[in-house]
Amino acid sequence: MSLTDTNPVIETTEDTHHDEVISKSGLAMIYAVLAAVVVAWGSAVYAFGIPGLYMPAVALVPVIWVILLIISRG
Repeated sequence: MSLTDTNPVIETTEDTHHDEVISKSGLAMIYAVLAAVVVAWGSAVYAFGIPGLYMPAVALVPVIWVILLIISRG
C-alpha cells in the first residue's frame, strides 16, 4: 500500500461552525498589553544592558512553572 492508495477524504461529524471566542476590543487589549511588556523589557535592556535582557526571563521561571502545572492538571 502506498500513499496514493489511501482515501484522502476525511469524514468528520463535528460542527465546523465556531462562534467568536474573543471580541475585537479584547484582542486589541491583549495586543496592547503584549506591546507594553515588550517595551518594558526593551527599556530594561536599554537601562541595564545585558542583565536587563536575561533577568526578567529568570524572574518569570517560577511563574511559567506554575502555569505549566496548572495546564498539566487539566
